[in-house]
Amino acid sequence: MVIQMVIPALHGIQGPALGIGWAFHPFHGVVIALGYVAIVEYSGLSPYAHRLGSSIGLGIGYGVLITIVLAVIVMPLWLSTVGFPRAPPFPNLTVPGTIMSLVGHTVYSLLVAVVYAALTR
Repeated sequence: MVIQMVIPALHGIQGPALGIGWAFHPFHGVVIALGYVAIVEYSGLSPYAHRLGSSIGLGIGYGVLITIVLAVIVMPLWLSTVGFPRAPPFPNLTVPGTIMSLVGHTVYSLLVAVVYAALTR
């Protein structure tokens, strides 16, 4: 449901729209990855982000951060604003949805952090 209904709704498109969801979801991933790079480069965390061991911690922390900011706070407000009828409550602490979001964001952020550390050595 997230890919075909929720993601299109975030952009004002009524679903089901699986193709649009799959088009926007990788775009969101790129923005999240660029956010990681911006945070580590401009916050003084750069020396830690370039080392594999500490990048793992940064990736996990970033996954938790984006889950709190995007899935728990921003998404329910945004979906309510665009009139999505099944918007989650604010704050979005639904189970198992938020837990699955936390796992997915953390795994993705961990991969971003490790790849970034490997590429910037």
